[in-house]
Amino acid sequence: MNKIPNRQAICDVLMEKAKTDKDIVVLCSDSRGSASLTPFADTYPEQFVEVGIAEQDLVSISAGLAKCGKKAFAASPACFLSTRSYEQAKIDVAYSNTNVTLIGISGGISYGALGMSHHSAQDIAAMAAIPNMRVYLPSDRFQTRHLMEALLQDEKPAYVRVGRNPVEDIYTEENCPFAMDQATVLREGTDVAIIACGEMVKPAYDAAKLLEEKGISATVLDMYCVKPLDEAAVIKAAEKAKAVITVEEHAPFGGLGSMVAQVVSRECPRKVINLALPDAPVITGTSREVFDYYGLNAEGIAKKAEELV
Repeated sequence: MNKIPNRQAICDVLMEKAKTDKDIVVLCSDSRGSASLTPFADTYPEQFVEVGIAEQDLVSISAGLAKCGKKAFAASPACFLSTRSYEQAKIDVAYSNTNVTLIGISGGISYGALGMSHHSAQDIAAMAAIPNMRVYLPSDRFQTRHLMEALLQDEKPAYVRVGRNPVEDIYTEENCPFAMDQATVLREGTDVAIIACGEMVKPAYDAAKLLEEKGISATVLDMYCVKPLDEAAVIKAAEKAKAVITVEEHAPFGGLGSMVAQVVSRECPRKVINLALPDAPVITGTSREVFDYYGLNAEGIAKKAEELV
């Protein structure tokens, strides 16, 4: 069982690259512990900025450093980063087209019992609505590593959302196919296409195995790149299927499901069902308990797919 959360994978990459790249700078809003970035702060204090609980300052300072030639990575809880500093993300980062990667930690319902104030079920929709802002939800630690390495090679704004807890491995160190802004096809099928992002990819993949036992063939797409959405992959998967299911740890509006539905309705009309969190404060519990309650698990996804086909 994997015990390394995606946030630690982010720190590992930044630690490795900072050895030789002194332009890398990491900023936190009193969140270095939550972001697993304490080792970076301790090892590279001259490349670390602690702004305190001030998310707006976090984003604006990051943008300023980027304009001075730095590669800025700003980490803060996703619930606050995507709301309190929304204007700064829109103007200072995206509109100004600065080399800033916003890292939303403990995304979705990771904070569990802390409730709606600490949940980020709107961040995909909010960040994706900003021109120039890319949105990524890596599915496991290996894909997170590849994504971070790719982001270090470009100079465009991005929002990366990761959860709080370790997630089961989908890939391996030796076998993690990755292409920037292209979905990864985990399985190919002809009955239903399941498109998922972030922590929902593993249950989607497991659901396809359950469906196979019942004679139902499922395509599974790891759509880590929610924006820019890999439309070609969506169309190819939908054309072969009778129906499409999207799965996301997000509100039912404006996220992956909405984006996929727009593409499918325009290019290859099929029935699209979006499995997401409800349009209401979610129940209190661990991530697993919440996912199980709302059917955002392998059994729930498989059941919905079976009903469709």
